[in-house]
Amino acid sequence: MAQETLMGDEAIAYAAVHAGLSGAFAYPGTPSTEIMETLQELAAKIPQDSPNRFVAQWCTNEKTAYESALGASFAGRRAMVSMKHVGLNVAMDPFVNSGLVNINGGLVVVVADDPGMHSSQDEQDSRLLADFARIPCFEPATQQEAYDMTYEAFDYSEKHHCPVLIRITTRLAHSRSIVDIRDQKSQNLIKKPEGMDWILMPAVARRRWKEVIARQSMLSEESNAVKWNLLSKGSKALGVITTGLALQYYKENLADYRAAKGSDPMHLHIGFFPMPTELIRSLYETCDEILVIEDGYPYVEHLLRGIVPGKPVHGKEDGTIPYDGELNADIVRKALGLLENKGLMVKNISLVGRPPQLCQGCPHADSYTALKEALKGYMLYAVTSDIGCYTLGALPPYSAIETTVDMGASVGMARGAAEVGLEPVVAVIGDSTFYHSGLTNLLDAVSHKTNMKVLILDNSTTGMTGAQPTILPSSQLEPILKGCGIDPAHIRILRAHKMDNEKNVAVIKEELAYRGPSVIVMVRECLEALKKARKA
Repeated sequence: MAQETLMGDEAIAYAAVHAGLSGAFAYPGTPSTEIMETLQELAAKIPQDSPNRFVAQWCTNEKTAYESALGASFAGRRAMVSMKHVGLNVAMDPFVNSGLVNINGGLVVVVADDPGMHSSQDEQDSRLLADFARIPCFEPATQQEAYDMTYEAFDYSEKHHCPVLIRITTRLAHSRSIVDIRDQKSQNLIKKPEGMDWILMPAVARRRWKEVIARQSMLSEESNAVKWNLLSKGSKALGVITTGLALQYYKENLADYRAAKGSDPMHLHIGFFPMPTELIRSLYETCDEILVIEDGYPYVEHLLRGIVPGKPVHGKEDGTIPYDGELNADIVRKALGLLENKGLMVKNISLVGRPPQLCQGCPHADSYTALKEALKGYMLYAVTSDIGCYTLGALPPYSAIETTVDMGASVGMARGAAEVGLEPVVAVIGDSTFYHSGLTNLLDAVSHKTNMKVLILDNSTTGMTGAQPTILPSSQLEPILKGCGIDPAHIRILRAHKMDNEKNVAVIKEELAYRGPSVIVMVRECLEALKKARKA
C-alpha cells in the first residue's frame, strides 16, 4: 500500500478521488479550502481523455456548490461538496432536503468546523446539523481515518441512499501525518434514478419522510457495530467517551493516568453517528461515573443525559471541560484529574502584540482612506461591512467599518438601516462576497429604491482564504450591476490607489449626496493573488 504525508484536508481529497469521484464542488472557507485546492491539483495531473478524469470546481456560494453535487448524484455519479461550518448555514436548504431524496450516486458532504474561532464568526458544531437532517455523520480522529472514512462514505451513501456528512475540525484539517492510500476505483456509469423520489412535492415528501424515519433505526443499529465506534475494557471507576480528534488528546494523557490510577478507564470512542446507544449503555452500566471529551459543542454529553440518567456525567455542561474554545491535551489532562504539566518559566520577556492587519500596499487600505475622508462632515452615518480581508478595516489605523455578521449581510443591513431613516449608509463588500450573497440584497434595494450606497472592493480574488479566483472576472461586474437595475450613471468604477485618492473622494461624495441606490466599484488586484500568479 502506498503512503503519502497529508494534511487532513488533503487526505479527504485523495480519498474522494480514489473512491471514484466524478464531481467536486466548493466555496473557499478556512479551514476547508485546501480540500478543493488539492482536488484541483490532482485533477490537473489527469489526461483529458482519461476515464478517471473528474470535475473540481469553485462555485458562487455553498448553496450552489451543494446543488451541483446533488445534480451529479442524480446522474448516478459520485460527488462531494466541501465547506466550512458557517458555509453549511448557507447550504441548509438543499442540505436538509437532500436527506429526503433517494440518493443515487454517493454524495459526501465535508464540513470543517472551527472550535476556538481561529478564522470564523462562531463555534457551531456540524454534528447537530447532521442529526437535524437525519443523515449519518463520520468524525475522524486522525488523518488516516479522514482518508478511510471518506473512502468508505461513498459506499455508505449508496447503500442507504442518503447523503453522508464528514465532520472535521481545524486542527485535523491543517496538521499532517503519514497516510496509507488505496487503489483507485472506477467512476460510476451515468444512470438516472427511476420513479419520483427526487420530486419533493408534498405527497412524495411525506412518503420519503416516513422512509427517512424508518432508516434511523437501521442507522442506530449499525452505529453499535461499526469499526469506528469502539468500546475498550478498563476500570469501572471511570468511563471515558471521546469523539473525533479528542481521542488523540485522551491517548496523550493515558500513560500518566495509568501510572497515577493503576489502570486505564473504560473507554468508548465514537467516530460515527447516530449515537451508539447500546455501547453507551454498556459503559454506563459498568462505570461509576462518565467523562465526555469532545471538540465542539457538548453534543454527546447532552444526548447522554437522556440515555443514562442517574450517574454523574462530566464534561462541558458541568464545567469539567471549558464550554468554549478549542480542546487540547492540557484541558483533557485536568479533566482526568491529573496534575498540571508545568513548562519552564520565562522571565523578563515582553512580547509585542501583533494583531492581524491588511497587507502593506493592500488596495483596501486606499479604499478605506477615501471612504473615511468622504464621510467627514457627516454627524450621523453607518458603514456596514462583510466577511473578507476588508473586515480588518474595523481595526486601527482605519476604524472604518461598524458591522460584520455574515456573508452578504453588509448590503442587507445597509438597506434595513436606510429604510428606517439612517443616512447616509454605505455597505462595504468584496467582489467574491458580493457574488456569494450580496447580489440578492442589492436587488431588494433596487426594487424599493433604497437610499444606500454599496462599495464593492474588487480585487479579483477571494483573498482571505488564499487568493482563489472570483467566480467572474471584473469586466463582468458592471454589466451585472446594470442588469440588476442600478442606474448606469450611478455605477462608478474607480481605481483603488492612493494616487487617485482626491478623485475617489470626490466621486464618493457625489454618490453620498444622491438619493437612491448606487454602487461604487473600487478596482485593484490583490497583491497576494498577484504574487501567486507570478509563481505559477
